[in-house]
Amino acid sequence: MNAMTAKRRRTFRTRRNIRTPVDNGRMRLSVFRSARYIYAQVIDDRTGRTLAEANSKALAPSGSKTEQAGEVGKALAERAKEAGVTRVVFDRGPYRYHGRVKALADAAREGGLEF
Repeated sequence: MNAMTAKRRRTFRTRRNIRTPVDNGRMRLSVFRSARYIYAQVIDDRTGRTLAEANSKALAPSGSKTEQAGEVGKALAERAKEAGVTRVVFDRGPYRYHGRVKALADAAREGGLEF
């Protein structure tokens, strides 16, 4: 089994577990992590539209990558609240809930999003 197959399996396993809350009206907060940047967006799966997004590439915060992820989480929470979204389901994709992904989630919670 190659690495791409294992990554896709982890992604689909995570998405399968969050399908029910999304069907009940919650928006999905999706995270993508590259080696250098972190991206997050709030998606309405019913219409297939992105309602709010934030990333460390555009914000250009200073500090470690974990601190940058926290800034992205705060910015995303502000933009989501402006769009009228307060309740989301956290979609971490194939990534573990650790490090940068955890920092982003914690900052989004502090910013007012309810997971």
